[in-house]
Amino acid sequence: MNPVQLLQAKLELKFDGIIGKKTFDAMQKEWNLNGIQLAHFLGQCDHETGGFRIFEENLRYSKEALMKVFPNRYNPEKAKNHEYKAQLIGNTVYGNRMGNVNSNDGFNFRGRGCIQLTGRNNYTQFAEWVKDMSIIDSPGQVADKYAFDSAIWFFQKNNIFKLCEDISEKNIGVISKAVNLGNPFTIRVPNGLKDRIEKTIKYSKFI
Repeated sequence: MNPVQLLQAKLELKFDGIIGKKTFDAMQKEWNLNGIQLAHFLGQCDHETGGFRIFEENLRYSKEALMKVFPNRYNPEKAKNHEYKAQLIGNTVYGNRMGNVNSNDGFNFRGRGCIQLTGRNNYTQFAEWVKDMSIIDSPGQVADKYAFDSAIWFFQKNNIFKLCEDISEKNIGVISKAVNLGNPFTIRVPNGLKDRIEKTIKYSKFI
């Protein structure tokens, strides 16, 4: 089962993988959120996972993609040697930061979950929050069992739920900046803003 189905099963719902009114209402009760907060949360998660399909970062980049996505980490020669080598790429771009201190931490603690939890520090803080330290030895759990919980933790840690005031495009933009750029007040435009707006509005119809 995918993370949506796993959560539906936990909430004793029909686990069809579709987030409709019944699932929305059950999620709201489970996480103690108001409708506006949940619509924003689901809209962002829906976008970040490509429609609740991708819950783990794919690091198999081509040499061209490596140069574009990680310009400060790759030159043409290095990109050619690393292309499509996920483990090597993960350890190169995430190694020695975000608490990644061991040789394979960059790959092991790559982005997972509905909001792409990344780095040993974040995994450790989340594991402590959810009271399951087995996550550190088995981080893949964040891509299935804890996909939604890790995103709830991210929203709470960064005080994003407090910013969910209404379902206006302006407010969706603020939430999108907080999620995608780490700063709700930056003048930069977050990636995929149009899709984030459409998906948040879609879930707001269940309020």
